[in-house]
Amino acid sequence: MDETAQDRQPARRDVDAPAQAEATVEAEVRAKIAESLGGARGSLETALPFAAFTIAYVVTDEVRPAVVLGVATALVAFVVRLAQRSSTRFVGNGLVAIAVAAVIATYTGRAETAFLPGIIQNAAWAVVMGASIAVRWPLLGFLVGGVIGDTTGWRNEPAVLRLSNRLTLVLMLPMVVRVAVQYPLYLAGEVGWLGVTRVALGWPLYLAALAVAGAILARGQTPMRRVPRPPLDT
Repeated sequence: MDETAQDRQPARRDVDAPAQAEATVEAEVRAKIAESLGGARGSLETALPFAAFTIAYVVTDEVRPAVVLGVATALVAFVVRLAQRSSTRFVGNGLVAIAVAAVIATYTGRAETAFLPGIIQNAAWAVVMGASIAVRWPLLGFLVGGVIGDTTGWRNEPAVLRLSNRLTLVLMLPMVVRVAVQYPLYLAGEVGWLGVTRVALGWPLYLAALAVAGAILARGQTPMRRVPRPPLDT
């Protein structure tokens, strides 16, 4: 009986080996990107407070009721997350964003300034991501490096560097689109359209970017070569 069991063990290892060999950088990165974007709910929770802010301002033509409703909407979403014992990461981001927007809008007395921090944030990230591609240190490469266990060595792999460049470009484009659309609306004081584009260019654009990134990752089959960790001293 013992001899038979020992004979079976190598066979199980042989069966497991192909499954391990099929692991690719693209498959792991796809999962990481989907997690980092927060899905439709995370993006919607970030956009809803600004939608409430916009609706209140269009109806009342006053900043204070708009600020109150926007912040209240974010707080409700945050409490719901707490009640469900689920991650508050993205709804927390939305709460901070509407709080900053509320302070600015209240101080200036101009509702359109509530959208200015988001426009500046998108512009800043677009510049940083574009610069990272230009100097051949694409930001998404660090995510890939985290997957393979090497924060800088991925640059020595041409296939991984190309993949990182493409993914960084794909995730940068939504930010460029938001700035190109929203900044002229901000200058024109179009609060209603700023609210509409905040939602329309939020999670739908994220989903589109994720779909394109997924298509890029689906075509790639870069073998997973994790960098071994040094043994712990005993």
